[in-house]
Amino acid sequence: MDPPPLPRALRLALLLLLLASPAALAWKKDEFRNCNQTPFCKRARTRAPHSLDAPLSLAAGSLAVSSEGSLTAELSHPSRPRPLILRLSALPPHALRLQIDEDYSTNTPPNRRFHVPDVLLPDVDSRALHLSKPKTVGGVSTVALSSDLDVVVKHDPFELTVRRAGSGEPVLSFNSHGLFDFEPLQESKPEGETWEENFRSHTDTRPRGPQSISFDVSFHGADFVYGIPEHASTSLALHPTRGPGVEESEPYRLFNLDVFEYLHESPFGLYGSIPFMIGHGPGSSSGFFWLNAAEMQIDVLAPGWDGATSTENGRIDTLWMAEAGVVDAFFFVGSEPKDVIKQYISVTGAPSMPQQFAVAYHQCRWNYRDEEDVAGVDAAFDEHDIPYDVLWLDIEHTDGKRYFTWDRSTFPNPEEMQRKLADKGRKMVTIVDPHVKRDSGYHIHQEATAKGYYVKDARGNDYDGWCWPGSSSYPDMSNPEIRDWWADKFSYQNYKGSTPTLYTWNDMNEPSVFNGPEVTMPRDAIHNGDVEHRELHNAYGYYFHMATADGLLKRGEGKDRPFVLSRAIFAGSQRYGAIWTGDNSADWDHLKASIPMVLTLGLTGITFSGADIGAFFGNPEPDLLVRWYQVGAFYPFFRAHAHHDTKRREPWLFGERRTALMREAIRIRYSLLPYYYTLFQEASTTGVPVMRPLWLEFPDDKETYNNGEAFMVGPSILAQGIYEEGQKSVSVYLPGKELWYDLRNGSPYKGGVSHKLQVSEDSIPSFQRAGTIVPRKDRFRRSSTQMVNDPYTLVIALNSSGSAEGELYVDDGKSYDYQQGAFIHRRFVFANNNLTSINIAPDNLGKKVFSTECVIERIIVLGLSSGAKKAIIEPGNQEVEIDLGPISLRSGSRSVAPTVRRPNVRVVDDWTIRIA
Repeated sequence: MDPPPLPRALRLALLLLLLASPAALAWKKDEFRNCNQTPFCKRARTRAPHSLDAPLSLAAGSLAVSSEGSLTAELSHPSRPRPLILRLSALPPHALRLQIDEDYSTNTPPNRRFHVPDVLLPDVDSRALHLSKPKTVGGVSTVALSSDLDVVVKHDPFELTVRRAGSGEPVLSFNSHGLFDFEPLQESKPEGETWEENFRSHTDTRPRGPQSISFDVSFHGADFVYGIPEHASTSLALHPTRGPGVEESEPYRLFNLDVFEYLHESPFGLYGSIPFMIGHGPGSSSGFFWLNAAEMQIDVLAPGWDGATSTENGRIDTLWMAEAGVVDAFFFVGSEPKDVIKQYISVTGAPSMPQQFAVAYHQCRWNYRDEEDVAGVDAAFDEHDIPYDVLWLDIEHTDGKRYFTWDRSTFPNPEEMQRKLADKGRKMVTIVDPHVKRDSGYHIHQEATAKGYYVKDARGNDYDGWCWPGSSSYPDMSNPEIRDWWADKFSYQNYKGSTPTLYTWNDMNEPSVFNGPEVTMPRDAIHNGDVEHRELHNAYGYYFHMATADGLLKRGEGKDRPFVLSRAIFAGSQRYGAIWTGDNSADWDHLKASIPMVLTLGLTGITFSGADIGAFFGNPEPDLLVRWYQVGAFYPFFRAHAHHDTKRREPWLFGERRTALMREAIRIRYSLLPYYYTLFQEASTTGVPVMRPLWLEFPDDKETYNNGEAFMVGPSILAQGIYEEGQKSVSVYLPGKELWYDLRNGSPYKGGVSHKLQVSEDSIPSFQRAGTIVPRKDRFRRSSTQMVNDPYTLVIALNSSGSAEGELYVDDGKSYDYQQGAFIHRRFVFANNNLTSINIAPDNLGKKVFSTECVIERIIVLGLSSGAKKAIIEPGNQEVEIDLGPISLRSGSRSVAPTVRRPNVRVVDDWTIRIA
C-alpha cells in the first residue's frame, strides 16, 4: 500500500523545483555540508600530530603468521571496549593489503562494521603470497614484502612503513604522524550523549553512534599526488588543502552527490568517489587505495602543516577521514606510474572492452521530442556529411517517467525507429534511472513493493523520496537478488519496444533525491543485511551500474558486450562501462577543467570517460562549441549533450564555416578509430588509460608533472586544447628528446622544449611522437559500422634512429569471441628502411578465429628522406611507387610526406616492405 500523499505545500515546492530553470538549480554552497558541519571530519581535522588520548599499540605477543600466509596482530589501548584485529597480506608483485576491524569475539556490539562486497576481484585472496615470519628487534617488526621491499611495523604507537629493502628508503607510511583513530562501536548510547546530527531541515538519527576512522598516509619521494575523483579542477595534481599558504581550507570530499552546475575549481565531491591516490616523483611511484564506501574527506597537507621547520624533501602527507566502515587498504609500489595503475587494476578489475560503435561519436539532448525529431536529426547528419553512431533519448521518452516504458504519443513505434537507425549502422541509447515511480499501476513498482525490494527508511518502511517522477522509491542494489531482478527487466519481453541495438544510460544514481539531505538519500536508511546507507552510499551507483550491465549481458545471452553509461561511480566501475563528468557549464573554464577531470578518472581505472561536448547547462558561444568539439574528439567517450532549456546546437546550426570545423573534428575521431580501439584493448588488459597525463609516458620529466592542459592519447599522440576566447597563440611543451610531427601537416618540432604556436581556428595543436606508428581509416562513412571493411593507412613517424613501431588490434567489434582467440593483433616495426608486420596474438587462447580482408592502402613516412622512390613487398617481390602525398585527405592538404601508395598488404598477414 502506498503511503499517504505529501502535504500540498511540500508537493508544490517540489514541483517548482522540478520545473526550475537551470540558473535556479545552480550549485549553492550552503545546500551541502562542509567539513566544519560534518562532525567526524571536524573532529579528525582538529587533532594535532601525536595528540590522541588513546593511541593504538600493537601487542607484540599477538604477532603471528596465519595458515594462509597473512600476518595478524592485535591493536589495543586500555580505554577501548575491545581490541582491533590487524591483518597484513602481500599481493604480487609489490602490493600490501592492510585490514583492520574490531574484535567481535568479546564485548559484542549490536551491529558489526560493513565490509564493501563485490568490488574486489573474487580471486584477490587466493593470489596472496605467503609472508615470512617477521623479525622483531626493539619493538619494531620487519617482514619482506618482495625481493626489494620490506614492511616495517612499529609497535608502540602503531606505525607501518613500506620501504626499499636495500637502501631502507621509505615509500609509503601509515600513521607516521600518530593520527590513526578508530572510533569503537558502542553497545548503547551513554546517558546524556547526543548522537543525532542536524543539517538544514534534516535530522540524521545516527542510531549506532560515532564510528569514524581517520589516519595519515605519507607518500615519500613524491613531487605531486593525483587521483581521488570526482572533483572539478583545472589542475591535474591535487592542491594542498591545509597548512601554510593554503587560503581555503576544505578537504577533498568523496561523497556521491547530484550537483547542478558544479564549480570548475573546487575540492567539493561530485557524482563519483574513487578513494585511490597516486604519488609520483622522479624514480618513485606509489599508490594508496582505501576500500570504503562511506563518506570520506581527504586532506593534502602542505609542507610545514605539522609545525615542522624543515620537512623531508619529496614527501607529501595526507589525512584520510571516513564516517564509517573498516580499514581495508592497499599500498602499491612501482618502478613507474603504469606499474601502480596495473596493480590497482589487479585488485579492482580491468576496464571492460567496449563495442566498436561506443568509441565513436554520440549525439544526445534532453530531449529529442518524438520520432519525427529523431528522424530529422538522423537525416541532417547525413545531409551535412557528418558521421555519428549513437542517438540518445532522455527521460521524456518514457510514459510519465516510468522507466522501461515509452510515451506512445510521441514514440508510437520504437522498434521501427531503432530499425531505421540500425539500417545505417547506428544505435540508440535510452535512460534508465534508479528512482521508481510510486504508482500502483506501474508493474515495476508493484513487483518491488510486493517483494520488499526497496531501500527502507529508518523506521523500516519503504523509503519514499522525490525525483523526476515525483514520489519515488529506490531498489536496494546492494542485494545480489535484487540486482538479478533488475537485470531481468532488460529482456525484450520485459522492456517492450527494445531491440538488440538499444543500449542504456544510468543517470541520477548517486542516488539523487530532490527532497533528501544534500539531494540524496538519508544516511540512516537501511539496506540489505541491516546496513545503514551511510556505510555504502558511495557504492550505490556502482551496484546499479553493475545490475544494468548484467541486464544487457543477459539480454544478449552473454554474447554481446553491454554499453552502459553511468554518472555515479566507485572503485571497480570500470568493469561495467563508460562514465561522463556530469552537469558541466558552457564556459571556457569548464572546457579547461574537463581535461584534468578525464585524466584523473583514467588514472583511477575509469578510462572510458568524457565531458559533455558544449556543456549540459547554458548556451555555448559558437567559437567555444567548436573548440569543445576539437578537444572532445580526443576524449575516450565522445558525446554531445545539452539541457532542454538550451538552444538546439547540432553541428549544422552555426553557419557553414563552423559546421565544417565541427565536421572536421568529428572526422578526425573517426579516422583514428583503429588507434583508439587498439588503446581500449590495451586498457582492458592492463588498465593503462586511453587518454593519459604526459608524465605517464615521460615519468622522469618534471615539466610534465602538473601539466593539465596537454594530454597524451596512448603513447603516440599529444594534443593541447585552446581554452581561452580569441586566443592568438599558445605555448605547448613537447616532452622527450625526439621530434614531434604536426598531425595536420607533418611539420617537425623539437622535443624537450616549449613552442609558442600560432592558434588556428581549424584545429588544436596535436602531434605524433617520433618513433611511433599510428593506424587510421581515412574513408568517411555514415557510421563506424560502415567502415568495417575499409582499408587502413599507417602513419610512421621516424625517430633519430630512423625507427618506429606501433600496434593494431582488430576483432568483430561486438562479441566476446575475442576472449577465445578471435582477434588480430599486429605489431608494426620500422627499422633499417624495412617495415615489418608481426603477429603478437598468443596462440593458446581458444579455438575461435577472426579474419578480415582489410588491406593497408597507404603508408605515410614522416622523417624519411625524400629521395626514396619505390618499395619492395615481401613475400612476392612486388614493387610499388613512393611519392609525396598529404598527411590527411581533407580538402586543401598539401603533398608533403613520402607515401607508399596501394601496397594492399592484408593486415592479417606477415609481410615486410623494404624502402629502396
